[in-house]
Amino acid sequence: MSTNRRILIAVILILVLAGVVIGVDLLQRATPKRLPGTAIPLSPGSVPIYLNGELTGGFAPADLENLEQVSFTDAEEGKLQDGWLLREVMLLYVPANKLKPEAQIVISSSSRNKSIQLTWAEVNEQANMVMFDLSNRGTLKLVSLLPQLDRRDEWVQDVDRIEVTQP
Repeated sequence: MSTNRRILIAVILILVLAGVVIGVDLLQRATPKRLPGTAIPLSPGSVPIYLNGELTGGFAPADLENLEQVSFTDAEEGKLQDGWLLREVMLLYVPANKLKPEAQIVISSSSRNKSIQLTWAEVNEQANMVMFDLSNRGTLKLVSLLPQLDRRDEWVQDVDRIEVTQP
């Protein structure tokens, strides 16, 4: 076999291997990300919702755009807080019959090492205005008129997990 033929075969093999690597990479990027042990795909930046330890769904801020927006003026700085009620978001991913008034809902931010525990009765009461608002960075913050969540230092910013536990 001539040297030119060997070089041509080597170049073809390199191109085929490069094509396979690029194809596999594109396929992996197109596949939705899944949390280990789950069958529910979550896109990057999604906030997962767990019911009694099982993933029931997840959402990104862009997913909330179809929900009705609500607003209130915070007492601390007099600024308008507008966003989406946590109640409405929860009902998208957790059946209403699974949410008893005494159900515990923990909304947390791992990057801020902060969380708050509320009951479904508190979240379900629209007058409490328990809602997500977009921060300046485009992440979700939990704000409310509830006494334990009505000041800026009590808000849960950069929310990245919601856990619902039935008693």
